[in-house]
Amino acid sequence: MKIHDTLTGADVNLDATGRIGVYICGLTVYDDAHVGHARASIVFDVMRRHLEQSGAAVTFVQNFTDVDDKILERAASTNVKAAALAEKYIARYGEDAEALNIRKPTHEPRATAHMPEIIEMIQRLIESDSAYVAENGVYFDVSSFTDYGKLSGKKTDELMAGARVKVDASKRSPLDFALWKLDDGELTWQSPWGQGRPGWHIECSAMSAKHFESEIDIHGGGRDLIFPHHENEIAQSESCHDHKLARVWMHVGMVTVDGQKMSKSLGNSKTVRTAISEWGANALRVFCLGARYAKPIDYSESAMSESVALWQQIETCYYELRRARVVPMHGTSRLYAKFTESLDDNCDTRGALDALLEMASRLNDAAATGGLSAAHGVACSAFATMLNVMGLRVRRTSGDNEDALDALADKRESLRAEKKYDEADAVRDKMKSIGADVLDHDGRTVWVIRER
Repeated sequence: MKIHDTLTGADVNLDATGRIGVYICGLTVYDDAHVGHARASIVFDVMRRHLEQSGAAVTFVQNFTDVDDKILERAASTNVKAAALAEKYIARYGEDAEALNIRKPTHEPRATAHMPEIIEMIQRLIESDSAYVAENGVYFDVSSFTDYGKLSGKKTDELMAGARVKVDASKRSPLDFALWKLDDGELTWQSPWGQGRPGWHIECSAMSAKHFESEIDIHGGGRDLIFPHHENEIAQSESCHDHKLARVWMHVGMVTVDGQKMSKSLGNSKTVRTAISEWGANALRVFCLGARYAKPIDYSESAMSESVALWQQIETCYYELRRARVVPMHGTSRLYAKFTESLDDNCDTRGALDALLEMASRLNDAAATGGLSAAHGVACSAFATMLNVMGLRVRRTSGDNEDALDALADKRESLRAEKKYDEADAVRDKMKSIGADVLDHDGRTVWVIRER
């Protein structure tokens, strides 16, 4: 599998049958996750599923930033404890991830559980003259890291020219960033430099170092994290350790609304749970996977309506195969090969989705003409694997209900063939009462269990 590296601008080949370490910068938990967060999580989830399907042993780490200025500000404005606020939104993200069928990470570290590692890393940076103690805390000395700006392509002299007047007079340079902030309020810890709390960037460096002793294979997040967060991670981590922080930097494009980045600060964000309630979890996954991951995608009613229609095509195929009792068989499939080749090529989820849709269309056509047979067993097996890798989850009902619904579907088709439409409608209503929606698929009755 090859992944495009943001740092070098080149594609890097990864052994999809070996051991692969992935670190993803997760949420700062002061509010519900929005669709932009969901896109990043879904893309990395599919990448992980594909690697594991290919035979790789993946260690997948995604952190929670549970101490941060935004958390403290939101807690103060809502008159709740900051720790309780963070805990609430960690739990709610877990519910969102489950609804979207995102696999749990191997490890989910929290910044607040890594204070010894954070403090030790800051101490090492001070001892190596990469950081200094100031009146208000500890800062990283950007001038000490000659490669600063290598990820984002920003030059320190250009950043200095555009920098505002120093907000903190104790900083040597406006570019220096906080490693430790002196504070005696909520969510603070004792350190050699006084009571306080860590800066945002040092948290991820310490957490990733705790779980990966050497170079991380893939370090990822949204494109908005390239600067300053990931740039600062590189500076402090590589000043502290004798190896590169990551072999590959992978960044997911923004979700936009009318061309503007979806964000809470702009007031145009759509929470994950609201989007799921309006469109369904599978349609949201289809939307997030419907473009090259590095490109922005625009969230709109028309885009989501299209995603619903695409999901219904895939879902119909699943139920057609299930009802036809096609036995899955091992073997090769041209479309499955196209699917895997797309994901091997820089995690091209759009290409993979196209292969899945083409397979669904071909199988649906065969079902409509009564042509589904044992010969389709290879495609049936490949279709199930493709669904799993894309994380698309069809709702199921109990076995007894499935048998009953199949019998009712047969009965409805017979009644319609006899033009007994009132009786056929009554059968349809009976199927709905069991919990199914009924689709007319090219003259056939297909029932589906809806996710919403």
